[in-house]
Amino acid sequence: MTDFLESFTPGLPEQAVAAAPAPARRVWRHARVATLADTTGWGLIERGAIVTAGARIAWIGPESDLPALGKAAVEEHDLGGALLTPGLVDAHTHLVYGGDRAHEFELRLQGASYEDIARAGGGIRSTVAATRAASEDALFALAAGRLKTLRDGGVTTVEIKSGYGLSFEDEARCLRVARRLGRTGVGVRTTSLAAHALPPEFEGRADDYIAAVCDWLPMWHAQGLVDAVDAFCERIAFSTAQVERVFATAQSLGLPVKLHAEQLSDSGGAELAARFQALSCDHLEYLGAAGIAAMRAAGTVAMLLPGAYHFLRETQLPPVAALREAGVAMAVSTDHNPGTSPTLSLALMIHLACVDFRLTPEEAVRGATVNAARALGLADRGALAVDRRADFAVWDLEHPRELAYWFGHPACRATILGAT
Repeated sequence: MTDFLESFTPGLPEQAVAAAPAPARRVWRHARVATLADTTGWGLIERGAIVTAGARIAWIGPESDLPALGKAAVEEHDLGGALLTPGLVDAHTHLVYGGDRAHEFELRLQGASYEDIARAGGGIRSTVAATRAASEDALFALAAGRLKTLRDGGVTTVEIKSGYGLSFEDEARCLRVARRLGRTGVGVRTTSLAAHALPPEFEGRADDYIAAVCDWLPMWHAQGLVDAVDAFCERIAFSTAQVERVFATAQSLGLPVKLHAEQLSDSGGAELAARFQALSCDHLEYLGAAGIAAMRAAGTVAMLLPGAYHFLRETQLPPVAALREAGVAMAVSTDHNPGTSPTLSLALMIHLACVDFRLTPEEAVRGATVNAARALGLADRGALAVDRRADFAVWDLEHPRELAYWFGHPACRATILGAT
């Protein structure tokens, strides 16, 4: 029997992962499997096994019920009693950018607000300048290092937004980098966030910039660079009327939408996004009852981002209890970005979602698997079941609730990517 630790070593170079030939079938034995396949409960199989065929799960159940597979083209792995969960899904990141904003962190500690810094020319604009100054290869190298850290922490699928180029070519460069990252093994979904902030060359001309974005989107779509469209709907960003123009363009292209909504105020963004059947509304600290009702009716996922809440020392909590009562699915992601959430640990976000937002451990873990996949419109991952992708995270833990309990603890033994 092949030794698991020799076969799947965390940190294996991307080239080696991509080059490894996939056997016709693999058997993963001797694991406590948390399937999350039902609508509630962990779906625990105490001594479970999984059979994979290529990139898909062919069988899952107790090891005692493992069907006879014969010996031809079967590779076996003993997981040594480890916990096996669906691969984590980080459904809200801004991985592609240049520079950092550590000096702004210092300013906030001295009393400056996020809005103060943005209005003084810092914030997103400072990252735009650094991103525009970096070469495409440099941006790829930086983002690839960040992606590797996420993968080593159990992440198998990640959404990557643009939004730090804010010109036709600079946004396209960021989206091309995201597409290149998707060829390194981890599943990548790209999102155009050109409506993130107003670039300096459009100062005072927000409507003109939105018109430009609406002209650019069909070209990026024709180049195969965009899976979804996002916008920042807020008083320091774009109005609901401006966002509606972007969403109408996305809809005409058959692209799903999502929205940075109600982070600093209740702007009505969630209701707008729900009218366009948005995959998710993200942040939501100031989400009101009308927005919750609209999201419920549309089936829109509430994307909770505890990293930004923590980093900005916010005090306005998202309405978790009301979302729970309304039956709105809640996802949890890192929101990795240089200004408000420079974390690369989705496991830490699971912990903060419990401690700060009062999610249960099961809700938080589902938020980073089942519901995060739903927030990307992906029905083939996020849970372990026959015909789902064979994306797994293997943990040196006894029970999945420990993903929320341990923080700052590198518990991920390995990440197994179904596509490799």
